[in-house]
Amino acid sequence: MITADDIDLVSPETFATRGHPWEQYTWLRANAPVFWHREDPASGPGFWAITKHEDVKFISRTPKLFSSWEKGVMLPDPDEANLYAGRQMMLNMDPPQHDRFKLLVSRGFTPKNAPLLRPRIEELAREIVDSVIAKGSCDFVSEIAGRLPSGLIAELMGMPRADGERLYDLTEIMHTNDDAIAPPEVKMAAIGEMLGYAQSVADHKRGNPGDDLATVLVNAEVDGDRLTDPEFQWFFLLLVNAGGDTTRNLLAAGMQLLFEHPDQRERLMSDVDGLLGTAIEEMLRFTSPVSHFKRTVMEDIEIRGQKIKKGDRVVMFYGAANRDEDVFADPDVFDVGRDPNPHVAFGAGGPHLCLGMHVARVELAVMFREVLMRMPRMEPGGPVERMHSSFIAGIHAMPVRF
Repeated sequence: MITADDIDLVSPETFATRGHPWEQYTWLRANAPVFWHREDPASGPGFWAITKHEDVKFISRTPKLFSSWEKGVMLPDPDEANLYAGRQMMLNMDPPQHDRFKLLVSRGFTPKNAPLLRPRIEELAREIVDSVIAKGSCDFVSEIAGRLPSGLIAELMGMPRADGERLYDLTEIMHTNDDAIAPPEVKMAAIGEMLGYAQSVADHKRGNPGDDLATVLVNAEVDGDRLTDPEFQWFFLLLVNAGGDTTRNLLAAGMQLLFEHPDQRERLMSDVDGLLGTAIEEMLRFTSPVSHFKRTVMEDIEIRGQKIKKGDRVVMFYGAANRDEDVFADPDVFDVGRDPNPHVAFGAGGPHLCLGMHVARVELAVMFREVLMRMPRMEPGGPVERMHSSFIAGIHAMPVRF
């Protein structure tokens, strides 16, 4: 029986052992949908945990009341130096600054452009499966799921593919909450390495322009403005982190779901063309790769009868919103044909709706089709190792046989 004293939505140990704390989400939606969540005093004073779909949408779409800029969007609150650095990234911006930045960087991520990448994504997916299929077994995460986004970002940015793989190794270090695995100095070194690499890309592309996204970004202008070096560096870091984590973790978690729900796997295999799109949306809803984001309240407000003061922090839990009984029929049932499916795995609207979601959907569709068609007998080959992170609900390793 869960009580308020049991609630801990940001325990990396929970995510490392079993993923999202689904039972706690259910209790909160029913009993305390706006819940004061304690924190370690060294991390912060506590925050309001938001678990209802409607409230997540409201907060996401009202940046005047709920700021990303004030204290950033991640837990715990950064110190002043890291807050200043983080504000170079659009993730931590509010309109109108965010709007200007988005105009500069969005041209490579429009719905119209995403399908143009499909032929190259299909080539990459074939190459990846070709490289492992004769072995009969592999680690699904490092040898299949992780190689597609790392290969694609390398090509998009005009980088060597090996560099893309190194950058995705760095993202795992950044998102690990276990100091024994990645102490603070190791995390800072990983961030520094990625920012330094980003600057080398910018310097190279300014002198050697190519037909790639990096060249577009370093030369993009809006009203005479271009990205500063720090802005480019932090957008590069965001692109590598967001572009890789969602795709890699959804591919792995989605495949695990198909292992765990053989009836839904059989249903999908019987009509891949008709069901793959809805299956991917259901995987996004059911696994919610990004656990949460934070906002700071800019004036006194009330949500569901709970008074919230200016300066308080609210944290939106996307996994909880994606199982909301008021929005989804049978929310704990995995249904590859679920439609409509208004999940918030890519955000809930507003300025911070995921910029790369259209490209991610193409990647997911292509890679799942390649795996399902060419490895139809794939099965678990050993225990799954989850990421030690309360921010990314991800899988570090998943042995498979085929």
